[in-house]
Amino acid sequence: MGAVLVAYANAFGGDFQFDDYNVIVGNPAVHSLSAWLADLRGIRPLLKLTYAVNWISGLGLFGFHLFNVAFHAANGVMVYLLLSRFGGDSGRESRPYETPAFFAALLFALHPVQTEAVTYISGRSMSLMAFFYLGSLLAYVRGRESASGFWLYLVSPALFVLALLTKETALTLPVALILWEAVGRSRRESVRSILRAQAAHWGVLFSSLVSLALHPGYARFLSSNFGIRSMADNLLAQIDGLSYLLFQLVWPVHLNIDPMFPDVSGWTWGLAGEALVLGSLLAVGIVSLRRRPWFGFGILWFFLHLLPTNSIVPRLDVANERHLYIAGMGLFFAVAVQLLEWSRRLAADRRIVRTGAAAVLIVLGVLTVSRNHDYRSEIALWESSVRADPHNARAFNNLGHAYALAGESEKAGSAYREALRLHPGYDLARRNLAILE
Repeated sequence: MGAVLVAYANAFGGDFQFDDYNVIVGNPAVHSLSAWLADLRGIRPLLKLTYAVNWISGLGLFGFHLFNVAFHAANGVMVYLLLSRFGGDSGRESRPYETPAFFAALLFALHPVQTEAVTYISGRSMSLMAFFYLGSLLAYVRGRESASGFWLYLVSPALFVLALLTKETALTLPVALILWEAVGRSRRESVRSILRAQAAHWGVLFSSLVSLALHPGYARFLSSNFGIRSMADNLLAQIDGLSYLLFQLVWPVHLNIDPMFPDVSGWTWGLAGEALVLGSLLAVGIVSLRRRPWFGFGILWFFLHLLPTNSIVPRLDVANERHLYIAGMGLFFAVAVQLLEWSRRLAADRRIVRTGAAAVLIVLGVLTVSRNHDYRSEIALWESSVRADPHNARAFNNLGHAYALAGESEKAGSAYREALRLHPGYDLARRNLAILE
């Protein structure tokens, strides 16, 4: 998509950041194909293969960014192809959502919240997984439209497997198929018929769950994560996290690579208000399934695709913007269809509607270009993080580390001292300051 190339042209000037050093730069398992083969029993092997191919390509950072931007553009096309089939069985004449699907695809492609999955190199775990995930959904839809076992039982499940080998959060796909069937097709069929069409996907899901349970890497991951905070506290923290992510979709002017959330161990009025908003949104989604299926689909899609990353399993980071990469698609579609419905009811001039839509897309594109600029260096990225949240001690510590690496000792010391002022017990910042002095 040309729009993606325009909005992400300055992403090619981005540097390695944050987790990139752990999973790519400092990870010998992705520095050659032989090393990747030796590590094949590790987690996310397909994702690591793409890192290895980029590393040995000789294209350097340009190759990494080219891969990410190209796959994001491809995902935007697939979002359009998928959503344009919403509510129809086959043929262009039975696809009434092509116009809002196109607008939703542009929102998906240009929204600045996507930069964490595109410009941030290791954020490709989400965008690459989405490529296979959306491909599997499209293959399934094509199989259903043409009654083709080849697409239903071979191509779509195979792409599902590739999505899982990229990132395990793709486990939601069979449930997404159920949601699609529930609200996205005009033809009604028996539950048995639908489940028969999805048999291979559910088989892949159950096999993958068994494999994950037996994999020592995931066992260690779950064991360490459940020690971060209690399940009760984590559920309260996730209310705050989900509210943050929803707000970033609506008002993406303070994006943050490392958002921090206060520790919660009980209800507050603010948390109760956030829970009320989220609960009401979910209820609207459920109620809308019959009369406004696009609205129900969009809202339930949003919540479904945040379940693996924002649920009962505690994570050190309560929420990250890259988790919105697929989840946001549903709300983009719901908004696009609803705006089209309102414009038709009000008999609005098409030129006014198109001008308004173009203005929104231009603003989002400009915000994306601006956010890409923050990834030009570690210092720039962490400076943007402390601007977004001046109370984040960890961000100030990371900013100090970036300054220290650049030889700016005075600025590094100031950042470390600010981290300690915000969090007097922050041992890492204290050690970093001691090394500096």
